[in-house]
Amino acid sequence: MEPTQSKKRGWWRPELGLALALLAVGVYVIIGTLNVEAATSVVGLGPRFFPMLVGGAITVVGVFYVIDVVRGGRGDPEESEDIDADAPADLKQVGLVGGVFLAFTALLDTLGWVIAGSLLFFGLSLALGAEHRVRAAIIGVVLGLGTYLAFVKGLGVNLPAGLLEGVI
Repeated sequence: MEPTQSKKRGWWRPELGLALALLAVGVYVIIGTLNVEAATSVVGLGPRFFPMLVGGAITVVGVFYVIDVVRGGRGDPEESEDIDADAPADLKQVGLVGGVFLAFTALLDTLGWVIAGSLLFFGLSLALGAEHRVRAAIIGVVLGLGTYLAFVKGLGVNLPAGLLEGVI
């Protein structure tokens, strides 16, 4: 691109919008984490550690991304062999993924994290093209139960138990 063309385009580019959005998400995560209250009995890392770590990392990446874009950095064009940049988006698949997330949010309090999370992981794997449904279901249950135990038992974060209240 010639220098005169970049001046005609102005200072705004889509990359800058993405960089600013990433920076805003990082700041939002950090500010939201400040409101998390840890029980006085929590010893060790507590429930604030990982959100602060992730929010801080997102913020740092966002700052460097903004700096890079302002200095004129651009992403490399797609050169992969399996991607057809001119192909239309698969709206059916996007709709399925969105529907799985909506169903998860609707069922989370009623069914609890383990069951709703298992259905989430299973549904996403099917929506994204998993061929072995039994394997996908088993992996979904393992991920649902594993994340529940990691957050509730490991970090002390309360997740809804739902139908399994008293069992887990």
